[in-house]
Amino acid sequence: MTSSDYKKNQFKRVAALINMSVDRVAFIIGNIEDFYREKSEKKIDKKTGDFKCYKDGTLKIRTIHPSQGELKLAQQRLKNRFFAGIPLPHNVHGGIRKKSNITNSKTHQGNKYILATDLQEFYPSISSKMVYDCLLSLGNNSHVASQITKLVTYRHKVPQGAPTSTHVSNVVFLKTDLLLIDFCKKHGITYTRYVDDLTFSSQQDFRHLIAQILGIVLSGGFKLSFRKTLYSNEQTITGIEVFLNKIDAPLKIIERALTEIDMPIKPVTNYLESIRRTNNKIWR
Repeated sequence: MTSSDYKKNQFKRVAALINMSVDRVAFIIGNIEDFYREKSEKKIDKKTGDFKCYKDGTLKIRTIHPSQGELKLAQQRLKNRFFAGIPLPHNVHGGIRKKSNITNSKTHQGNKYILATDLQEFYPSISSKMVYDCLLSLGNNSHVASQITKLVTYRHKVPQGAPTSTHVSNVVFLKTDLLLIDFCKKHGITYTRYVDDLTFSSQQDFRHLIAQILGIVLSGGFKLSFRKTLYSNEQTITGIEVFLNKIDAPLKIIERALTEIDMPIKPVTNYLESIRRTNNKIWR
C-alpha cells in the first residue's frame, strides 16, 4: 500500500465515523470558513442570571462563532460517536450526561475551606496543536488526529459555539485534571471542574497549597483569571450557594422564581426545585 492509499484509507475512517463521503469531508475541511458565522452574545452572571454590565451600565458582549450546516452535523456526530466515548474522571461535570453546575457545587457541600478559580478564555486558549497532540496521545494516528482537529477547530483554536467544544476542552484538559486529582487526593482536597470553573475544597485550611495547585494548571499551558480566584469559607460555586449542610440558589434566583407563581411555564422555579431536591439525597 502506498502512502497515498494509506492516507486515503484514514480519511475514510473519519468519513465513516460521521457518516459522510470522503469528498464531502474534504470539501468541508477545505472551506471551513464558510461553515462558521460570527455572533455577538450578552454575558450572563452565573450567580444572579442577570446580564453582566460595565460600571457605566453598558452590557458586556462576547463574540462567538457557532458552526452551521454540514459542519455542525459532523461535529454533533463526532461529539456523540468519538469524544463521548473517551473516559473522563469523576471530577468533570461540564458536558457530561446527568451532571451539571448543581452536581458540581453539591460535591463541595460540608467542606469549610473553598478555593475557586476560572480558566481565562478557556476555549480560545486551546490551540489546534494542543488538540492534535492530545488526540495523538490517546492513540489516534496522525492522519485521523489531523482531520478531526481540522473539523473541531476554527482559525487555529477551539471555537465558542460549536457542539464539540466542551468535549474537546475536557479531553485536552484531561492530563491537567489527572495531575490535580492526584495532588488533591494526597492532601485531602475535593476537586471538581465545570467547564472553565475549577473548585477545590477541604475540611482543613489548605491556603499553603494554593500556589502549587495554581502552578499545576499554569504548567499545562492554561491561563487563570486571578481576578476570579478566591479562597474563602463561604462561597458561591458555579452559580450555587454552598453551605455546610445544604446548597441553595442565590437570592436573585429565588426572587425570580416567586414572580412565576401564576405562570404556566416556570423555568426558574424548576431550576430552583432541582437544586433543593438534592438536599434530600445522600451525595458523593
